[in-house]
Amino acid sequence: MRDVGELVETRFHYAWVVAGVTFLVLLVTAGIRATPGVLMVPLENEFGWSNASISLAVAINIALFGLIGPFAASLMDRIGLRRIVLCALALLAVSVALTTQMHSQWQLTFLWGICVGSGTGVTAMVLGAVVTNRWFETHRGPILGILTAANATGQLLFLPALARLVERHGWRSVSALVASSAVVVFLIVFVFMKDKPADLGLLPFGQTEPTRDAPLAPLRPIEALKSARHSPAFWVLAGSFFVCGASTSGLVGTHLIPACHDVGISEVHAAGLLATMGVFDILGTTASGWLTDKFDSRYLLTAYYLLRGISLLFLPHALAQNQSHLNWFAIFYGLDWVATVPPTVKLASDCFGRQNAGVMYGWIGAAHQLGAALAAAGAGAIRTYTGRYQDAFWISGIVCSLTGVALLFTASPLARKTIQYGADTDLAVALRRTEAWVE
Repeated sequence: MRDVGELVETRFHYAWVVAGVTFLVLLVTAGIRATPGVLMVPLENEFGWSNASISLAVAINIALFGLIGPFAASLMDRIGLRRIVLCALALLAVSVALTTQMHSQWQLTFLWGICVGSGTGVTAMVLGAVVTNRWFETHRGPILGILTAANATGQLLFLPALARLVERHGWRSVSALVASSAVVVFLIVFVFMKDKPADLGLLPFGQTEPTRDAPLAPLRPIEALKSARHSPAFWVLAGSFFVCGASTSGLVGTHLIPACHDVGISEVHAAGLLATMGVFDILGTTASGWLTDKFDSRYLLTAYYLLRGISLLFLPHALAQNQSHLNWFAIFYGLDWVATVPPTVKLASDCFGRQNAGVMYGWIGAAHQLGAALAAAGAGAIRTYTGRYQDAFWISGIVCSLTGVALLFTASPLARKTIQYGADTDLAVALRRTEAWVE
């Protein structure tokens, strides 16, 4: 095996194969997450289920998608990345396939809410963070940017295609296609995915010598949360990511299509706007990963939140004008859709150590999904009581702008160790290693 590993390292490092497989996993599972959005109306029409009952299943899905992340990262460290991803894909394939046979609301809640939510939670953004930190010593920023783009862009790109398939062949055809996609990706992961470079006798890409220090044992999810609750860095990162989720998938991802419908723009055109955002998200997030390797992540986050705030404040004006204004919004906003992820992961890794980056980012990602859930419900309530989305977009734009400004004032406290951990804890050692962050 060593000879094979040396040959792969010389010609083409296997880290790129793992990154490619991970990209495919994230892309397909993002499409699975997008599916409930196009099934709501067909399910209402066929079974007479209320929008509230269907939304409950979606809400459970969103919550588990965020909360499973830190536990998934811990299991990947202890059981193996490949095994956990295979289990998640198998769960998704079976659960989605069974939805074609459902007839009761509890089946919808169990399959789409609990099962699909748990499966996609394993393959959430935390998977990209774990793969990047485990397989790459250099180029981590760009790789993480590309993987993050797959996770967000897949959902936006799949939505228009799934909507057309529902119109032509019914909602069951969508479930069958999505389940089949999960099976195909399962086979690819089974053949090509590896847990870590050492399995092939390799070092992480860009690393020239083996690490001499014995690796620290990663923290368990609950232990990590208890330790991090005393850290200002954790609350700043989780709080800003809460705003990120609220201003992206929670607000625009959920409510842009109905907001367009309110001003006479068809659903097809609105779905096209989301697809445009997805295309430019690939460019923006990949560029953000490259910038994360070059510049201070704290100031990148400041710029991203300020720019996002400006774009959301512009959105009500764009909706009141014409299609060209919305096209410009989709391009500008798409570039910033999840550009916040690479610098957030970088700061989490710097703050808590690479061995804890997955589990800590899992908790930070959970804050992202809680923000998304709150914004989805809050914007819907604003639309119900005021008859328009304008106030929701303005509120989100102001909050994003304030978050960007606040990050300027929290940069210095973040750079210092502001809590005394026990001298023997893994997290204390990791934090002491990051004191160079001050410079």
